[in-house]
Amino acid sequence: MSTSPKVVVVTGASQGIGAGIVQAFRTLDYAVVATSRSIEPSNDSNVLTVAGDIGDPATAQRVISEGLTRFGRIDTLVNNAGIYVGKPFTEYTRGDYAAVMNVNMAGFFYITQLAIAEMEKQASGHVVSVTASIADTAYSGVYSVLAALTKGGVNAATKSLAIEYARKGIRVNAVAPGIIKSPMHPPETHDALRALNPLKRISEVNDIADAILYLDAAPFITGEILHVDGGQYAGR
Repeated sequence: MSTSPKVVVVTGASQGIGAGIVQAFRTLDYAVVATSRSIEPSNDSNVLTVAGDIGDPATAQRVISEGLTRFGRIDTLVNNAGIYVGKPFTEYTRGDYAAVMNVNMAGFFYITQLAIAEMEKQASGHVVSVTASIADTAYSGVYSVLAALTKGGVNAATKSLAIEYARKGIRVNAVAPGIIKSPMHPPETHDALRALNPLKRISEVNDIADAILYLDAAPFITGEILHVDGGQYAGR
């Protein structure tokens, strides 16, 4: 039996939720393949960084192939990379559409396809994607069409893939965050944002990372969209 550590691939890993996910898996002694456009080399010998545009199939190929060369296997894929562009629907440009589709959809599709192909060889694995509660719950005045189109699509794909690969030992889940504390939301907006969910607070990065770790350690859960949003989804 192999004594090698488990290996997780994390996209969008250079900051925010992604950086928190990398650290959370390292505390469990996973080896990590971390990728984003701007990611820097790591001093941790068990963290391999691969810089590139995750929507580019060539980047996805490099992430998986370099991860296999370094660590020998892929056990978990965390599709965290994502962007949000909030505008009235008729004001979206072709550039907005292309950018969001590139990261949120192509960035999910290519690397997931490659990771699952490797997981099939070992008859085990887990894919978990970070989507968005707003993909399921629309709010007046919150411009979310491209988020709903892309993150909602990933939610649907999650369920489809979970059924397709269940007999091959591969689980597929998603975590759907609500409002997360980040520089995107200046302090003066926090009171209004807290009011959007029943728990009346803004989530921290570790709330999302903890949910991902939970799903990764739960062998009988697949096809689940876990809303980590303070009850925002349930309360609508």
